[in-house]
Amino acid sequence: MSDTDEMEASSAPLIEHLAELRTRLIYSVLAFIVAMVICFTVWNPVFNFLTQPLCEAQSAAGDDCGLILIKLQEGFFLAVSISLLGGLVLSFPIISYQMWRFVAPGLYKNEKSAFLPFLFASPVMFFLGAAFAFYVVTPLAFDFFLGFQQDGTLTSDGDITNTTAGVAFQGSAQEYLKLTIKFIVAFGLCFQLPVLLTLMGKAGLVSSKGLRSMRKYAVVGILVLAALVTPPDVITQVILFVVVYGLYEISIQLVKRVEKQRKEKLQAEGLWFEDDEEEADDPLIAEFDEEDGTVKTDDDPGAVNKD
Repeated sequence: MSDTDEMEASSAPLIEHLAELRTRLIYSVLAFIVAMVICFTVWNPVFNFLTQPLCEAQSAAGDDCGLILIKLQEGFFLAVSISLLGGLVLSFPIISYQMWRFVAPGLYKNEKSAFLPFLFASPVMFFLGAAFAFYVVTPLAFDFFLGFQQDGTLTSDGDITNTTAGVAFQGSAQEYLKLTIKFIVAFGLCFQLPVLLTLMGKAGLVSSKGLRSMRKYAVVGILVLAALVTPPDVITQVILFVVVYGLYEISIQLVKRVEKQRKEKLQAEGLWFEDDEEEADDPLIAEFDEEDGTVKTDDDPGAVNKD
């Protein structure tokens, strides 16, 4: 076979993969566009749903619920923003399915069975985080913000004059939507922490022992994250810190369970030995020994070829 024939044979699979990727991207974009158009037709009810926490907070304070459009085109961009967010949420199952169809042919059967649960768990955890942000965090945050309003006082002795300036909320609809989406997306992404760390633990990239040793750094990182993604509201920041740190501890237990399952599997195959506690704590050593074809013995601390 000539060099030209070898180059053509090696480039054929790449071309097929690119063609498959193009097909999956086209399906994903079409699904997103259709979902966005559907959401654009019902943007008003969606916006009314998203304003419920604000209206409830204002109603509790005895005020009317109302937002204003500062710019002439703000109403249109408000509808477009809702359509983009709703289109992404509505089309996510189709997009994830197209991603799976592209990746699955290159995975082994055991890799498919390991990866598929995380594909389903990821959107579930995102919606749990979004629901927690919408029903728990945003009402507390809006109560905090609206607490800075005050009524102006007047005196009617002679000419009417203001003795205390009134502070009233007249919020922009678009700014309110940005803040609400920021809460929803931030908590939705934070709830992906157990999924991400468990997947990394299954791949052998992290261990439960390593995660436990990184607790102090995780605390600092979560505090910084809470300060960045939430407004200067101590209550909201504390809630985010408690939730994310709780998810971190849950992730440690999930990774520990993954390690236990891997250990039991290796023991059943006769590839796990308890003579070295340090090696037993790290399942990656057992996998390395399996690939290297060596084992440890009590008589000989060195590696002995199993073959």
